[in-house]
Amino acid sequence: MYKTLVTESNIDMGSECAVIDIPKNRYPFCIVWTPIPFLTWLFPVIGHMGVALSSGVIRDFAGPYYVSEDNMAFGNPTKYWQLKHSNATGGVSGWDRAITEASDIYKERMHNLFCDNCHSHVATALNIMQYKKSSNWNMIKLAFLMLFFGKYVSFVGFLKTWLPFLIILTIILALTLTM
Repeated sequence: MYKTLVTESNIDMGSECAVIDIPKNRYPFCIVWTPIPFLTWLFPVIGHMGVALSSGVIRDFAGPYYVSEDNMAFGNPTKYWQLKHSNATGGVSGWDRAITEASDIYKERMHNLFCDNCHSHVATALNIMQYKKSSNWNMIKLAFLMLFFGKYVSFVGFLKTWLPFLIILTIILALTLTM
């Protein structure tokens, strides 16, 4: 059902959306998101973000001076948001070049949970490619856009995101009502 393949001909023919292969973790032209244990359990809109090359290989700022490739820091994506490569300056090659440049920049940066993090890495890539002719991408904007436009990879992806929060909330409510 989810298995689709990305081929050069799909991209060269000007297709706006390359095909996603969820079982193989290939998300071409996508921003991807996955929960961070404990943090997402308490605040389900906060998680870990990465961005995928045209091949679908994911890059994510996984820690100080480290950008992971094809192995997200907190597990496989549970959400994705596919963008249009035609909105990137330079098209497909501009998309890949910007992600590579942003990754090179972040390989030399200290990770900061509040100011310079995985969301900032993705925003930098979008700014470099001037996605939608904009260089005003930032971590807050991306967090909200992913919240509203991101699609869950499956029902299990939805549960991984929301079930721990709902369990904690239920426990808190149960304890509050018994007092």
